[in-house]
Amino acid sequence: MGRQRGTGISRHVRMRNLDLPTKKIHNNRYGISALRRERERAHERYEQNIQGLGGESLRVLAEIQGNTSLDPDTEMNDAAPESNDWEDVIPDVPEESLAYAARDMLDSRSVSALTFWTTLNLLMHRFHRRYHVDNRTWRQRLQRLRSNWEPLMEALADAYLAWKYAKDHAAPILASDSASIDVPSYDFTIDVIDIYNLDISATIHRTEDCKTATALVLHGYLGTTPEQPSFAMSLRTLELYYRIRRRKPSFSIEAFAKVICDLYKIPYRRKYRDMLADAFDVYLHILRIIDTRVAKELGRDGENWRVLNACPPCTYMLEDEPPLRFSRMFAIDGNNSLKRVAMLGDRHVGDTRTFEDSSYYLSSEYVDQYANEVKKSGPSPASNIPPEPSTDDNDGALNPSPDDPINGPTNGDPIDGDPTDGDPTDGLPQNAVHTPCAENWKAAAKESNKKMWAIFDETGIFASACRHGLILWIADMIRSGELAKYSLAVIAKALEVLFPGFLTGYDIGCILEGTIDRSSLGKLFQERGCHCCVNAFHGYSHNYLCQVQHHPNVIEGMGLEDLETLERIFSSSNQVASVTRYMSKYRRRVFVDLFFRQWDEDKYANLANMLYNNYNQALRIINVDRPELQRAMETFEVCEGDLEKWRLEQKVYFSTSLGQEPEGHVLKIAYVERLRELRQAEEKYKSANNRFIVATPDDASKDTYASALSATRKRETERRYADERRDQLTRDVTLLEEKLGITRAQRWTFSSPEFLEISKYISRRKYEQALDKLQKLVIQRLFELQKMNLSYTAYKMRTHIAKSLQTRCQAIRNAVATYNKSALELDPPQPTLDWSRVSHYTFLEDFALLRNTDRDIREKPWAKPVIREMIKQDQKVKRAQEEIIRCNVEVRRLHTSIRDEEVFFSKRLPEIKETNGLIYGAVEEFILRRRRVNAQLCTRIYQIYSINGFTGVPKPGVKKGSMVTDLPGDSNQTVEIRVDSGEGRVEIDDQVPQDEEDDDDAIDDFNGIVDFVGNL
Repeated sequence: MGRQRGTGISRHVRMRNLDLPTKKIHNNRYGISALRRERERAHERYEQNIQGLGGESLRVLAEIQGNTSLDPDTEMNDAAPESNDWEDVIPDVPEESLAYAARDMLDSRSVSALTFWTTLNLLMHRFHRRYHVDNRTWRQRLQRLRSNWEPLMEALADAYLAWKYAKDHAAPILASDSASIDVPSYDFTIDVIDIYNLDISATIHRTEDCKTATALVLHGYLGTTPEQPSFAMSLRTLELYYRIRRRKPSFSIEAFAKVICDLYKIPYRRKYRDMLADAFDVYLHILRIIDTRVAKELGRDGENWRVLNACPPCTYMLEDEPPLRFSRMFAIDGNNSLKRVAMLGDRHVGDTRTFEDSSYYLSSEYVDQYANEVKKSGPSPASNIPPEPSTDDNDGALNPSPDDPINGPTNGDPIDGDPTDGDPTDGLPQNAVHTPCAENWKAAAKESNKKMWAIFDETGIFASACRHGLILWIADMIRSGELAKYSLAVIAKALEVLFPGFLTGYDIGCILEGTIDRSSLGKLFQERGCHCCVNAFHGYSHNYLCQVQHHPNVIEGMGLEDLETLERIFSSSNQVASVTRYMSKYRRRVFVDLFFRQWDEDKYANLANMLYNNYNQALRIINVDRPELQRAMETFEVCEGDLEKWRLEQKVYFSTSLGQEPEGHVLKIAYVERLRELRQAEEKYKSANNRFIVATPDDASKDTYASALSATRKRETERRYADERRDQLTRDVTLLEEKLGITRAQRWTFSSPEFLEISKYISRRKYEQALDKLQKLVIQRLFELQKMNLSYTAYKMRTHIAKSLQTRCQAIRNAVATYNKSALELDPPQPTLDWSRVSHYTFLEDFALLRNTDRDIREKPWAKPVIREMIKQDQKVKRAQEEIIRCNVEVRRLHTSIRDEEVFFSKRLPEIKETNGLIYGAVEEFILRRRRVNAQLCTRIYQIYSINGFTGVPKPGVKKGSMVTDLPGDSNQTVEIRVDSGEGRVEIDDQVPQDEEDDDDAIDDFNGIVDFVGNL
């Protein structure tokens, strides 16, 4: 603006054009009326001038004049600022925008000075804004945001119920329709995203006492901020992502935000992802509140209700049902895929929330109660004598490298939580029977592999699940590997909640049972008749003595259960790892909890299908394997009692000190070795002493004095070193003789009977050490083959494992050569092995039998391969018969629970409708979904009843502790399940559908591995 004089305005303007000389614009003085007329003329000229402007200039001028139409790309600001700290900021505006606007006006040749300067000032004012300076940290912003959301959550849940289930809730009004409506003073228009109709704005009606966030939810939208939101997501859009995320856990928020941007035909910007993530967090919170209310209305809100009732085949015990050996079978295991990266450097965590609305998680405080039950120790020795140093240059060890997908990077400090915490193999007595299992477990998962690098906070999860696949509890492994405290915490929770007599399957369940016995849980664990076992596949890599005691194939009452449930679960949960690796602790737990909720729903819907498959599998074994076994028994003239007797003899044989160092041999072995070394040292001393004594200098004319002196000193040094070595060994021999009670006159000689006996034993020990190494390498090969066949194993990891297998196979060849050499040195020599035979070893009894050096044992019936195979087949048939009994019980439990649940729903739903208003819609939807799933289960249950060979009771029973009068009419009658479809009622009949094939590739792949190993 120029100077203002009186009632007029004067200007001095110089205009420069590229091809016109500079000229001076004369002063003009205007009165009020003239100024008004001049403005009118300027407006006319302006209308004429804008006809020559480019598209970018027209858009800028339209925004200056306030003629803006909402674009989804519009900046979206949060709530109003808290202070008056402002600063002027000129954003980075392309100079071309202003240059093009000025050029277009100058090219018109008719622009006036007033029009030019007015437009230019408006343009500069448009790009010269005042921005609020927010000095709060990110943590303070999030805390303020949470404190604003928290008081609104219950009201938002009510509004959500009203929007979704109330018949008379208001419909949203689009901005395009708002012109014809008399908008009240509290109504507002807001930018929105709705993936269904691609609206960019909506008009929201609200009353004076209705919060903005609540009004949005009532109209089907959720604001990104609790107060004064400038943007909102439609609830239908959030519901769509919720359903996609539950079915495809690896589908990230960013991917969905990009999909929305593509549908709106706008470029992706990170702010859309952030707004979607914030809105989705609030949406999930609303759903959790509603789920809690529904559970309360249905009486399912107890702390342990889910664990005690989610799996009816495990928990819904009936009157007069046959007793089962184990009340419940479940598996426990750790998985390190669900790691979360820690905050780097000295940066502070912004999101400090803790997720506690989950019945799955065991708290860190609960787990840490058992942190000191097992102390960390060094490697437990497999024998009392250290093995001889390996002569192999390549033993197949996997050395960590920066690109190693298994062992991880080598940069960073390894951590394992509390350095006093031990894993389940620590603290075992040296003479423990199952020490070889601990050594094998450590060989397959070395200490360096189990430790997690400092880059991670949560290094995985430790989970537990019943035999039907439903989750019991999970715990985060915090900056540690698979420590004993996690398994002990799960066992403690099971002892607190579950019925007595449960069975726990674990990779090293044989060792875990001893660990529990030595812990504070041992007494209660034994009083309740609980037991541990190994999983089927992992059990094949255990010591054979462990297999004949703890493998599922030989445990009476287990049926055909392999307890490899968690391997299948982890194959699926690995999808979550890719999107939770860099999340906050709160959001990671939210999405892990969301995954397991969906997993449990799917497994409940699959219960009858699992029982159907198990029943058919057991019948196939009984109908096919049992006749084959009977024919083999007739051929070899064996009766069933003989097989059981030989199995027990085999168990007793392997329970002896086979493969262990005999007590009292340790000092004798050391004594013999020292005598050998002493003899060698004496010979070396005599040789060095003789060379020193008889040495004479050469002719002085041919050698110098210095060289002769050097040679003499060298011989003296050799003689002195040999003398010192001889004296040291003499002292060692004397000390060992004192411990063994041997006098100097009784010192053993190389021809003494005692010396010859121990020498023979030492040769056998070298043979067994070679066999130990060979067995260890084969076990590692089995574990790597297992990982290579698991679904969701990344290509890079599979490539690395394949290369490692090539190295491992070469190491096995070297170990075979060492074994053959040791076997031939025995008296009498042992049979040698060839590579083709060892490469097919999968059962550890083959190695155990090789340990025997007594020819007589090979004449035992159970040592013959045919008899051993008959014993295994006999055990398999017995397990199949037990599976039939358990399936009969479990299918009836499931049928009864569905019948009782339908009775309860029919009684409870009308009561809720009369008394509890809005929650009725949510309860009705839950019951509708449950009824449809139950109807599907019933069709499969009726199909089980119709199996040729079904031996159970084909009707529901009565739950233990319930009153028969609680059921309508006859307690054994079938209650028909009816499902409301909206327009009518759909009845589910008893017709048996065609067989459904399980399309879960992960389960098929893993079952294929177990079957392959089990059938070898």
